[in-house]
Amino acid sequence: MQPRLTALASAFSLAFTASNAFSQTTDTAAEKELGTVTVSAERNGSYKSNSVQVGTFRDVAPLDVPQTSNVVTREVLDAQAATNLFGALRNTAGVTRSQLNGSTYDNIAIRGILVENRGNYRLNGSLPVINLVDIPLENKERVEVLKGASSLYYGFVPPSGIVNMVTKRAAKDPVTSFAVTANQYGGASAHADIGRRFGEQEQFGARINLVTGREDIGVDRYSGDRQLASAALDWKATRDLSFKLDLEHYRKKVSEQAAIALLPASGGTIALPQVPDAKRNLAGEWQKYDAQATNVLLRTDYRLGDNWSVLLEGGNAKTERDRNFSQFQNYSLTTGAGTLRTFFNRGQEWENTNYRAELLGVLPGARMSHELTFGFTRNDRDAVSISNGTFDTPQNLYNPIDIAQRFPTAAPVAAPSAIKDRGWYAQDRISFGEQWQLTAGVRSSRYESTTSTTRYSADEINPSAALMYKPVSNVSVYASYIEGVEESGQAPANRANAGELLAPAVAKQKEIGVKAEVAQGVLLQAAYFDIERPSTNIDAANRFVLNGLAEYKGVELAASGEISKQLSLIASALFMDAEQRNAANAATFGKTPENTPRRTGSLFAEYRLAQVPGLALSGGVFYVGERPVNNANQAFIGGYTTYSLGARYTTKLAGRRTTFQAVLDNVTDKNYWSTAGNGFIGVGSPRTLKVAAKVDF
Repeated sequence: MQPRLTALASAFSLAFTASNAFSQTTDTAAEKELGTVTVSAERNGSYKSNSVQVGTFRDVAPLDVPQTSNVVTREVLDAQAATNLFGALRNTAGVTRSQLNGSTYDNIAIRGILVENRGNYRLNGSLPVINLVDIPLENKERVEVLKGASSLYYGFVPPSGIVNMVTKRAAKDPVTSFAVTANQYGGASAHADIGRRFGEQEQFGARINLVTGREDIGVDRYSGDRQLASAALDWKATRDLSFKLDLEHYRKKVSEQAAIALLPASGGTIALPQVPDAKRNLAGEWQKYDAQATNVLLRTDYRLGDNWSVLLEGGNAKTERDRNFSQFQNYSLTTGAGTLRTFFNRGQEWENTNYRAELLGVLPGARMSHELTFGFTRNDRDAVSISNGTFDTPQNLYNPIDIAQRFPTAAPVAAPSAIKDRGWYAQDRISFGEQWQLTAGVRSSRYESTTSTTRYSADEINPSAALMYKPVSNVSVYASYIEGVEESGQAPANRANAGELLAPAVAKQKEIGVKAEVAQGVLLQAAYFDIERPSTNIDAANRFVLNGLAEYKGVELAASGEISKQLSLIASALFMDAEQRNAANAATFGKTPENTPRRTGSLFAEYRLAQVPGLALSGGVFYVGERPVNNANQAFIGGYTTYSLGARYTTKLAGRRTTFQAVLDNVTDKNYWSTAGNGFIGVGSPRTLKVAAKVDF
């Protein structure tokens, strides 16, 4: 892995040197004069995206997508100084942390349904990247979420939604920028972003991003670092043939905070401790989470004629991890005394290999036209989970002590697994004039899953259909029905049947909604959804098992874009009723699925002051309602609201566009339970002040 990173870094270093030389040769004498200060009110982007690149809706306007979709644009990410997935996705309704508190990577649920870490996260609408190490956002143009079932295009994935990350690419205008960021705890990073087009007809493009940084989040006994090296390359070989290649390698090595395990139930309820100080760490600084990922994606587009084209894609995603995971358990609520159990894992590997072939065509007609898609996907997922034993040591919830460093002593126990997910799909988007559109599709899947002890296979055929009506050009009304197929999951390491694979399951989703573009370009969305899916549970023998059916239904609202030239916003809200419909299990029947809030909401707005050109002030409020800690609803973690404040000032120093920024998250320094699930609860992050400076050359 290290040679791969070294080669990438060398190439990027050359590109950086070349871009600096290019910049220096094009400087004018006026630009070199020091002391020249010019203010500017220029804005680079928008809070609303003009297209999405996820599922069969690639390069389609959000208004024409008959399903709930949210896009967090580069402008929003910059305004919030967001560098991780949860920082981006907190702007979309129904998103919560699950199981872990995010100090190492973001384990996320949408509408109470877990976003599966090996299938639901996609790069450029295609490659399933492995979300087991923080996915950096510095090289991403936007983050998209397609809510609900998505099996037509992506095969076996849960109906939580697809999180798609679109990479930055070289545009017509050259880009050379350098940014530094720091927080009050000593965390700091440096980021270089370079983009150029080359050739007589600018047929070649390259976008390079490099990041290095020291990690500190204000938690005791926490330290670490992270790096990113990425390249997005493209080549328009002929008028009809083009290629795109994405390469990224990133690494993060940090201390992992201990998870707090639930106490056993007594009398049908679980007693929860008071929320501890967010700055406390029950684990030792040496208990590192050391992971790295390499993602490669190649796309080829070939135009067969005016109305037909072929798309071919191939990619590989690989993640490697060493981990010292710890959980605090069997503690006294009175004294705080308990046991910290640490799990050693060395040499864990996950690898996804993905191929896609598509034939796309248009059959025009005076009254009716067809947009056809025929495709085949193959996704192979291989993994080796390795356990190197555990050790227990005393710890105290209220007065944590420093844990002396320990090393694995047990012989490694490997648990290999392999998944083969293949599928053929077809879709027809039929337009009847300017107002009506009918979309119908079907997928035939062949799925095989193998571990060292179990093996099963499944064949599924899943349909989807949607009807859309546009009374006027800027308003669309739709109704859709989608069937999705998913893995039911694998028993976690802390369960009696650890490693066991459950049988696959079919989810059914119905949705009606309306979308409209108003004002200066604000996209408004409202939708009612109803999802039925098999659920899982932990039984009396501490086994991870299927648990009948769960239903998730509710209303979701969203708005994003520019209200005026001065004011931009992104907002969302979810009102949901989720219930387990498993009459055979009295302990969970009629209860809310674990970690599922009935209400969530967010609002972030930025105002650019006309009186002070270049200055923008922002504020955000983010709310998550109370959530049950398990399917039996034996306890609930309280809802919470956090606030953020920010300011950006853009000017020109010595002829260079320069931006200064400050962002304060969790303004009130609130201590709160941020996550639940799989028998764990976790604490949110303390108040954090981030400051940054960026120069465009």
